[in-house]
Amino acid sequence: MARKTIEQRLAQLDAQRATLKARQAKQDRAIDTRRKVLLGALVLQRLEAGHDPAFTQRLTDWLRRELPGFLTREADKALFADLIGSETIPEAVSVRSEPAAISQPSGEASEAA
Repeated sequence: MARKTIEQRLAQLDAQRATLKARQAKQDRAIDTRRKVLLGALVLQRLEAGHDPAFTQRLTDWLRRELPGFLTREADKALFADLIGSETIPEAVSVRSEPAAISQPSGEASEAA
């Protein structure tokens, strides 16, 4: 059985390294997502429980100040309308309607528009 050349072994190691880096990046993204979900759950729980009315009011005020600048998509703003104080949510903006707009072929105008 022929031995692998040094170049072949280096190529194999490079491929293994790339695979491990991709696995690490996937794990890091999963950890980041989990942290965000848990932090969001904590904030929402504190808002709903309201054991400390002063803290709840400060948190609500902070969210009303910060969320509008943080959220860039209209669908995201609609999700937090109750927190940011929006009185009405435009009918055209909904989480379900957004993918349909993305899936339209480019160049075709919507008949509803």
